[in-house]
Formats: sequence, C-alpha cells, structure tokens
Amino acid sequence: MAFVDELLQKSKAANKTIVLCEGEDKRVVDAASKIVKEGIAKIILIGSDADIKASGSTADLSGVTVIDPATDVNADKYAELLFKAREGKINKKTGQPEYADVAAAKAAILKDHTMYGALILKAGDADGFVSGACHSTANTLRPGLQVIKTAPGYKTVSSCFIMVAPECGNKYVPEGVAVFGDCAINIEPSAEELSDIAIASAETAKKIAGIEPRVAMLSFSTKGSGNDDKFFQSVPKMQEATKLAKEKAPDLALDGEFQFDAAVAPEVGQLKAPDSKVAGHANTFIFPNINAGNIGYKICQRMGGWMAIGPICQGFAKPLNDLSRGCSVEDIVATVAVTALQA
Repeated sequence: MAFVDELLQKSKAANKTIVLCEGEDKRVVDAASKIVKEGIAKIILIGSDADIKASGSTADLSGVTVIDPATDVNADKYAELLFKAREGKINKKTGQPEYADVAAAKAAILKDHTMYGALILKAGDADGFVSGACHSTANTLRPGLQVIKTAPGYKTVSSCFIMVAPECGNKYVPEGVAVFGDCAINIEPSAEELSDIAIASAETAKKIAGIEPRVAMLSFSTKGSGNDDKFFQSVPKMQEATKLAKEKAPDLALDGEFQFDAAVAPEVGQLKAPDSKVAGHANTFIFPNINAGNIGYKICQRMGGWMAIGPICQGFAKPLNDLSRGCSVEDIVATVAVTALQA
C-alpha cells in the first residue's frame, strides 16, 4: 500500500535505532535482517547466539547489533539504572523490596530481555523499543510503566490503530487513513483517561498517519439522543470526556458524543449535529471502552478490508510498542517504522 511505502520512506529518513527484544523468535530475527538491509532503521537485537540459532532463522544479521545480556559490557550500567528507578518499591506478594541491591537487579534483567530492552531505551542507547511477538502485552508494557514512565502532561498510557483503507478507497475517509483508539490497553477508561486518549490519538494522527486530526468521541448516542443513566453511565462519561479534552486542547478539532455514522457520514452529521465542525468529517475515533474499540477495528479490518497498523502505544516518555503474538514479519517492520517516527 502507498501509505505503508510512505511510512517506510519516512523511517529511513529518520535514521533511528530501535531495540527488538525477542531474538528467540524467528519472525523477529527475520524482520531485524530485513529492516537493516532496507535501511528502515538501525536495529539492536537482544538474544544469545543459541537463542537466535534455536529460532530457526537463517537470516543474514550483518549490520544488526546483537546483544546477549549475559555478556554485555553495559549490563552493570543497566542494572544500576533499574535499581535506582525502582528503589523503595515493594513487591506486593513478598512485602520485600523489589530489588534488594544492584546485584539483585542485574540477576533479574539477565533473565528478562524485555526489561533489558526497556533499560537500553531508558539509557538513551536506542531511540525506541518493540516487543510482544512471543510475550504478552502485560510483559511488554510493564517495563515501560516501571522505567520509561509517562510523558509530561500525560497520566494515561493508551493505544491506537492506524487504519489504512483498501485500494478501492472509502468515500467517508478521503485521506484513506483513520485512527482508532483505544482498542488494546484500557478496558473501561474514565472520562479523564478518555480525554488523554483523545489528545494522544490526535497527536499520532498528525505525526504518524500524516493527517490533520478531526476527533470524534464515540457513543451509541449523538449529542444526548441516547441515555443509559440508570445502567452504565456511558453517555455522560463520553460527554464529560469531550468537555475535558476540549479544555486540555482547545485548538484541537474535537467533538462528541457521536454515533459512528454521525461522526463519519456528512449527510448524517448534518442531520444529527448541524452545528458541529467535526460531525460527518471525523478521521480520528475514540471508543468508549475496549469492547467497542477492539470489535470496531476488527470489523473494519476483516469485513471492510482495511489494514490495521498497531497497536501503537501512546503516552510513554519514549517510544515503546507492543506487537501482536500473531504478527508477521511485515507487521514487525511496520511497527518498527512507526516507532522510529515517534522518536
């Protein structure tokens, strides 16, 4: 697709270094080779020679920086970084400090390559981090939350998908690209969290997707047409989230609450919200919870033929992204390119 080609070209120009944490996974090893060969980014691949051999990959890794934590000269530096970042934190299960000393931190990171990758990023030895091909989202995000932490102005780590229209296009999204958030991390976000998600997704739309964001806060209700006050309070939540987001980012084109058709179809938007500049023209969509978001992007992907790039993590102080465990080599390459552009 033209959008993906453009994404890769922008990543090449950015010339960033991205750490891939899973040298034991064949797809990751193959992707590392492809990314370096094509000049998409510089790659640090974490894994021992035995890990990489056991993956079954026969890819040429010349040009890839392979780091085995067990022999890395920087292991002590990263251990000290972790110890300082978590000093005073108590393990809830044991009631004891997470790491008694630097030696304990080092023992932990030698076994946890995901945390090792996060520390490489924290130290400034890489520009971005990608993991999750063979680890859960929790295992990928935990190091980010513990040592990378959130960016100034954000309290919420969230995710979005960049949705790329099929070659036939879509009359409601003339740019051919849309952003959906949050479809992967926050299960039932509060109004405050949704306002953060909206602003972060708008930034992703502009910086990564290359579109001027027009943000719709989604619901089963448009401007008060529906009401669930007796049950879940989801309509008031989206109304409050819209209000908060407008206060935080008054110059952002953002409105709601909208049903999806009122958000994307001009004829419906004009009918249901005639005074809104966003209604009928939205390209960045904020879902009320993970149920709606996850179902929505998968319907778009499987029944509409759209390509889903992501989940793209938002709100971290440094670029850190999670892969699906069902990812392909091409998915990893695209995620690395996105991460490079976030840096």
